[in-house]
Amino acid sequence: MSPDLEHLRTASRDEAAAFFAEVDAEALVAAVRATTDEELLGLVSRDDIRPVAVEGILGRLHEYAVAERLADLRGVVRFDLERRGTLLERHAIAFEGGGLTLRPRLSDAEPTDVVLRTSLLRFVRIVSGERNAGLEYLSGKLDIDGDAMLALAVGGIFRVPGSGEVAVDPTALDPVDVATALAEVRSDHLRKVMTSGFRSIVLEEIFRRLPEYVNPRKAAKVHLTIGFRLLGNPNGDVERYVVRVAGGAATVTAGDEGEQRDATVTCEAHDYLRLATGHLNPVTGVLKGQLKVRGDKAKALQLSSVIDIPKPR
Repeated sequence: MSPDLEHLRTASRDEAAAFFAEVDAEALVAAVRATTDEELLGLVSRDDIRPVAVEGILGRLHEYAVAERLADLRGVVRFDLERRGTLLERHAIAFEGGGLTLRPRLSDAEPTDVVLRTSLLRFVRIVSGERNAGLEYLSGKLDIDGDAMLALAVGGIFRVPGSGEVAVDPTALDPVDVATALAEVRSDHLRKVMTSGFRSIVLEEIFRRLPEYVNPRKAAKVHLTIGFRLLGNPNGDVERYVVRVAGGAATVTAGDEGEQRDATVTCEAHDYLRLATGHLNPVTGVLKGQLKVRGDKAKALQLSSVIDIPKPR
């Protein structure tokens, strides 16, 4: 274990507070990454050290913020940190006027705009850049209640010390990682994700990247135009996309303007997410009524046959 963290085993509360207030952020991130989960839990499980550590991390986030993004952020974000379902820490950050204020040990009765709930260990790993908050949210390991767009915006204003990368960049999600994260996720959680502010980002990314996964050999002699209607948006809107395959390549456009389509697939957005990541067989989806096809069903199924869907690890 890094000697930078080893002394926390015997440090007093005041010594720990001084450490987190003064330690170089890059050195701390490196030390955390070099520490095993078991060792890290051994340190932060101390009741006198844990609150100091969490407050120290949250209280210094402004040092790593992108100033122009921070200036546009307003709201109160609460962090509920648990271990095996038991609440250990509850703190909040208030964003206003280009600054942030730590509100330690916030009561659950006090108003907040969004609550992020996860394990203490996962929180530390996310802050150190070892875990992707977007993936953790998709997989159900990080729960978001309230304004999901605010939560994503918060993750997008902080750079992980030493990396130069923002903590949450949905456009940087690896499709294989997404497919892996969704392998065991509960349907009710995925439905919740796809009725949150994360919905539009997920759908835009899936359709933006779809042409990358068309197999040129399989698609060489294929000509088809398939429309998609995605339901379940809480505001009542229906997202529409059109996928065209010709000459061994695919193009995607938002909306449903343009040429006649061979078929139109209508489904809930959470079912489409499973379909796009290989967790819903298209034939099974049609038979079970999760995918409703108007037009040429064979053409609709042919689209899936020319796409090499990312396989989970």
